[in-house]
Amino acid sequence: MATVSPALPPALRRKRRRERARTLAFLSPWLIGFGVFFLYPLASTAYFSFTHYDGYLAPTFSGLKNWDYVFTKYPPFWQGLGNTLWLVAVMVTLRVAFGLGIGLLITKVKTGAGFFRTAFYLPYLAPPVAATMAFAFLLNPGTGPVNHLLGEIGLPQPGWFTDPSWSKPALTMLAMWGIGDLMVIFMAALLDVPREQYEAAELDGANALQRFRFVTLPNISPIVVFAVVTGVIQTMQYYTQAIVAGKVASGVIGGSGQQFESGYPHGSTWTLPQMVYNLGFQHYDYGSACVVALILFALTMAFTSILLRRKSGFLTED
Repeated sequence: MATVSPALPPALRRKRRRERARTLAFLSPWLIGFGVFFLYPLASTAYFSFTHYDGYLAPTFSGLKNWDYVFTKYPPFWQGLGNTLWLVAVMVTLRVAFGLGIGLLITKVKTGAGFFRTAFYLPYLAPPVAATMAFAFLLNPGTGPVNHLLGEIGLPQPGWFTDPSWSKPALTMLAMWGIGDLMVIFMAALLDVPREQYEAAELDGANALQRFRFVTLPNISPIVVFAVVTGVIQTMQYYTQAIVAGKVASGVIGGSGQQFESGYPHGSTWTLPQMVYNLGFQHYDYGSACVVALILFALTMAFTSILLRRKSGFLTED
């Protein structure tokens, strides 16, 4: 027979109501921001993905037509998806590895560590548009100093941002140049590793690689996960550098009436965020743009969930 819990005294009920009200009051700024800037836009995007909406007339329900158009009748979608996934796999991996390597080297430097920290961090402070334009001019296949130096020493001179096979590697080089944010994060984590563990490993005869694998990496694993997750999220939103590099390389820097090939050259820098802008704000097809935005959101959530579940950096193992 089920037991009935005794009713709480009125004074205790009033106290719990006050505690709940106080908790909600403290949470209200976050709850309002979460609802206004996340839940409402997400719900609106999902709604518009099933409608025909051009930004002028009222949206009309169209079922799965937008989804069918994006997946089967819009060839640039698959190219943009492939480019975005390539950037996530290659750019994020190299940025994390390079940032960790630079952090390790600077923590070992005895003299001039402050200079090297500043030198590697300053590029990160450069505005993305200015940094991309500078890189595009430096890597210009005809007049850039990089290809001139490569030619002087007898190495091949790639087309960089004008060559479809080199445009994404050139963007990756740009991302690695601005590695200062990851360098600082990794340096803070590396300096926090207990020295006693290194000394114990040395007494056991561990070499440098073994000390890194069994001492350094386990201690900084939460920071590595953080760097990978935030890198994936940022790269899934990759827009500014790709479009600026394409415009500079194609000669379309500004001005009205100029034609620009999105994803120049030949769609090799075409990404999903560019597709959202192109469909929504250039072709006024907001329904299809919302479909791409939802796919982008789903992929980002999936990658983040997989990374956090496979590595217990933020989680507590049983």
